[in-house]
Amino acid sequence: MTTTGKLEGVIKATLLLLTAAGLLLAGASRAQTGEELLGSKGCLGCHAMDSRKIGPALMDVAAKYKDDPQAEGKLITALKEGKGHPVKTDASDDELRAIVQHILAAKALSAKSAEPVAAEPAAAKLDKATCLGCHGNEGFAMPGADGKLRSLHVRRENFESSVHGRRQCVECHRDIKEIPHQKTAPLKVSCVECHESLWKAMQEGKPGAEQDPRLGVVVDMIDHYMQSVHARPRRDDQSRTNATCYNCHEAHYVYPKDSQERLEWRLSIPNRCGQCHAKQREAYATSVHGREVLENHNLNAAVCSDCHTTHDIEKPREDSSRLVITKNCGNCHAESLQTYMSTYHGQVNTLGYAYTAKCFDCHGGHTIERVSEPESMVHVARRLETCRKCHAGATAGFVTFEPHATTNDFDRYPYVWIAYRFMAALLVGVFLFFWTHTALWFYREYRDRKEGKTRPHVKVDESVNLRGRQFQRFGPVWRLAHLVFALSVMTLVLTGMAVFFADSAWAKVVAAWFGGPKITAIVHRTAAAIMLGIFFVHLVYFLGRIALNWRTFRWFGPTSLVPTWQDLKDIVAMFAWFLGRRPRPTFDRWTYWEKFDYWAVFWGMAIIGGSGLMLAFPVAIASVLPGWMFNVATIVHGEEAVLAAVFLFTVHFFNNHFRPDKFPLDIVMFTGAVPLEEFRREHALEYQRLVASGELEKHLVDAPSPAMTLGSKILGFTLIAFGLLLLLLVLTSFVAHGV
Repeated sequence: MTTTGKLEGVIKATLLLLTAAGLLLAGASRAQTGEELLGSKGCLGCHAMDSRKIGPALMDVAAKYKDDPQAEGKLITALKEGKGHPVKTDASDDELRAIVQHILAAKALSAKSAEPVAAEPAAAKLDKATCLGCHGNEGFAMPGADGKLRSLHVRRENFESSVHGRRQCVECHRDIKEIPHQKTAPLKVSCVECHESLWKAMQEGKPGAEQDPRLGVVVDMIDHYMQSVHARPRRDDQSRTNATCYNCHEAHYVYPKDSQERLEWRLSIPNRCGQCHAKQREAYATSVHGREVLENHNLNAAVCSDCHTTHDIEKPREDSSRLVITKNCGNCHAESLQTYMSTYHGQVNTLGYAYTAKCFDCHGGHTIERVSEPESMVHVARRLETCRKCHAGATAGFVTFEPHATTNDFDRYPYVWIAYRFMAALLVGVFLFFWTHTALWFYREYRDRKEGKTRPHVKVDESVNLRGRQFQRFGPVWRLAHLVFALSVMTLVLTGMAVFFADSAWAKVVAAWFGGPKITAIVHRTAAAIMLGIFFVHLVYFLGRIALNWRTFRWFGPTSLVPTWQDLKDIVAMFAWFLGRRPRPTFDRWTYWEKFDYWAVFWGMAIIGGSGLMLAFPVAIASVLPGWMFNVATIVHGEEAVLAAVFLFTVHFFNNHFRPDKFPLDIVMFTGAVPLEEFRREHALEYQRLVASGELEKHLVDAPSPAMTLGSKILGFTLIAFGLLLLLLVLTSFVAHGV
């Protein structure tokens, strides 16, 4: 390399060194001076330059060390390590050196040589920096009432990242009036008053009021807390509450919602609660929740407040607590809660009553374990024992009941999957056919009326005296049975659907009106017993008649309710009339829709009655059938009840009351008789047969009295109105559930 090249390299290196030095000097010029650091590090909280406060005057310190060549190193070590100084000073080596050099440069002030002071030294500011000058030093402590050192350290960075980090300390510690301050009386910090006053100022629009919408949330939390068990006086010291805000929240470290610090802080909640609830904390530590939180530091695992809530907390044995804790389980176990709510246990829970089994009754509370663990209360080896806590005589079938079965998992719950889809197909098929039938019938009768085609379908027999005479279709026993049967069915719909759609607002009103689910269940089962009783009496009666006349009984005769091929032909003919392709068909004693109504009861008694008996006597049933039968019975019972209710209050009501030639009411089931003209029109074939045989007059009766007619109309309209109300409740709930 040439001499010129070497010279250029030296010049470049020199320039780089000068640049670096300039940057260092520029950085140094931005650093705080020793005088500034005395304020920012809180030194002036305990010291003044020229007068003694808690500690000596800094000028006296300078005088003490003026002849000591090692003074700077000694003072830096004392401040850094807390040797000869109450606390370690939170400052870097360079900052400590600047502070010490500033102190040592000060002139000592003696009583003889001191110039008169014009004014008292300014008191230290009551700001956060001054407070943290002492309290921000790790290890800062003072003797407590018991003589032991009590930590007064506040972690500066943690505090400043908290929701209170922007506030001044004395906004909470209002009994601090000066710095340095003397030992304070017992802590007097009112979180409630502070937040409420800030919220009030914000609402009133006071100048300078803090604009933070979260204040409203906090005030709402305060209202809940004031109603909780924590806000009530302690039994052993009524001058104190069971727990106040800073017993649960670390006073200086309340982190913003959804912040990482808040997520990490929640892991400490079991230990905070354990300060008062030591036994519960000890049990919790052994559970799957406790191990995940305390050992694995799983931020998603349940802590005390996830189950017991935060500000609304109540005694665990209170009904309100049992309901809330059950709901809170669903915050982590959403699918399990949903399937639980579809069981009778869950439906009663949804209605707001706590006497049925809750999650923790089966799985355990503080000692909960995974189902696969042998210690779990619902492990297959312990499940029957757990069931027997409520069902004393529980048999082996209880073990195979699936409290969390879902209708969408064929591999795990095939019987439930099949039962649900069968019932869904049944509902769709029945309503698709009969609602189409109803709509077309209404359309055809409307068109015929509009075109003036409403007239008898057969020629009137002039030989019969029609004046004041009616045809009797039903005797008094059958009319009474029909009325009681109808009342029992409506009662069953009301009480049963209130449980089936338990989360509907009206269901809670119904349950409360009956006095709770227990009484509602008694009413439901009483109505079921009446309905089944009427059915079985009817069944026994007809079996007796058939037995007595079995040689001459015409199973497929014109007066029989047994379906025949003619009924299928009548259905085809009726649809042809609906579409205007042929005249309206004529019928004998029983139309095909009347036969369907009759035999539907047999289906309903078998399906609804059978499944209902299974659910009413679980111990007996589980002794002979597997537990999954209860899952199937629950689905079948509920879905078939919906089918029966909606069919009765739509199709049956239309066929008998709402079609144009019957509207608004047919009272034949109350009076038993129908005008002869109507009988000729509705049952032309039977009318012709009776006229031809000369037996018609044997079936004629006088028209019901005006009082009987009026009473029948009042009763009929009342039942129809109640039925339509039930229909509205069921359909709105059905649609809302999307089931």
